[in-house]
Amino acid sequence: MSHIIGTGIDATDISRISDAIDKYGDRFLRRVFTDGEMAYCNRRRVPAIHFAARFAAKEAAMKALGTGHTQNVLWRGVEVVRHGGPPQLQFHGGAERRFNALGAQSSLLTITHSQHLALAHVLLLGP
Repeated sequence: MSHIIGTGIDATDISRISDAIDKYGDRFLRRVFTDGEMAYCNRRRVPAIHFAARFAAKEAAMKALGTGHTQNVLWRGVEVVRHGGPPQLQFHGGAERRFNALGAQSSLLTITHSQHLALAHVLLLGP
């Protein structure tokens, strides 16, 4: 039986992410999202919805890690991936080190969105 080590939730206004993309373009996208995330979102009919959902997932994961966005836990250190099933998290760099330091063994991610809001919830699970 796994125990919850950390939990995080976030709600992101889709218009906020859409505005950032319009204003800063690639500079914003490359600072926050991995190449895989950008490829996935840009294949969608309305990419901003999917970018906002991934932004919310990153925020929720940082809350679950107990760090928020810091110099050690960066946007691109938390990655949302799809392998033919539901979205999952992969941790890199400082985020991965924090995940391991907490004793986490796995994570669960739930993402949903409406026309205006993207929501994500993350659970970090340990022994």
